[in-house]
Amino acid sequence: MIASHLSSFAGSPVLPFTPGMTLPEDPSAVAWRLEVEEFDADPGEFAELVRAMRDEVPADAVRALVIGEWGEAYERPLPVDLLVDAAGDWTGLRALFLADLVSEQCEISWITHGDVTGLLAAYPALEVLQVRGAQGLRLEPVKHTGLRELRVESGGLPGTVVRAVGESDLPVVRRLELWLGRSDYGGDTTVDDLAALLAGEGLPELRHLAVCNADTQDAVAAAVATAPVVGRLAVLDLSMGVLTDTGAEALLSGQPLTHLRRLDLHHHFLSPQWRDRLVAALPGVEVDLSDPQTPHEYSGRQYRFTAVGE
Repeated sequence: MIASHLSSFAGSPVLPFTPGMTLPEDPSAVAWRLEVEEFDADPGEFAELVRAMRDEVPADAVRALVIGEWGEAYERPLPVDLLVDAAGDWTGLRALFLADLVSEQCEISWITHGDVTGLLAAYPALEVLQVRGAQGLRLEPVKHTGLRELRVESGGLPGTVVRAVGESDLPVVRRLELWLGRSDYGGDTTVDDLAALLAGEGLPELRHLAVCNADTQDAVAAAVATAPVVGRLAVLDLSMGVLTDTGAEALLSGQPLTHLRRLDLHHHFLSPQWRDRLVAALPGVEVDLSDPQTPHEYSGRQYRFTAVGE
């Protein structure tokens, strides 16, 4: 569950924009936040807010932007076209966060998006793109020579999006984070969907990879164990998911991981014996085994859950 909004983004404090406000002395030193007040606001209200910001905030001061509620986010896709239309003004935009919504506003699995490919085409200098929610999310393979960080938080990530990321040409991306989620919330990513990403041909500078929050975390671990991309990583993150001893064994049976600076496995279902084996096998690697979980039992069956679902 996500309970708090961003207070900072891309190294700058977040400041909500309101029409007619007094601008800060340096309007480029903040991450601007665009959000309507009511969850069921008319689409025209968000469009008017974007127009007002384009009129009142110097275009070259918009370097980081956080999008909050745009109105009925649980069923109406974020109006990406408004941001694409603003690209001619906001040429200095370097960091963009889509859908900074907390659970009280809209559960992560309900947040509705459409095709975000146009944003990457419209903002060739964008360096950071973070997206929360994946219902209806679409992405086509792209080439983007500016992007350094891509993060998609979800309770269930479509395999088509994962495939598109893997098939994209992202020559300077250093950090990639994908929350795969659960099948009952739309997470249908398979190991085959991960193949191009784990081959890493379109990600030559990748150093931090998170393929996490998955109800198939054991299968992900097995795929990662032999993935070519792992050799160039400093940080590997398989946290927040349903990782069991089976996944840990697969991970240690694959290629050496002693070159890693950090292996993040927090929120896991590992036995104490396998926790000890992982630490012993990876001297010099910071292995995060915090937040151990135990299965839920109901009617004689065991259930394991990801950290973030609905």
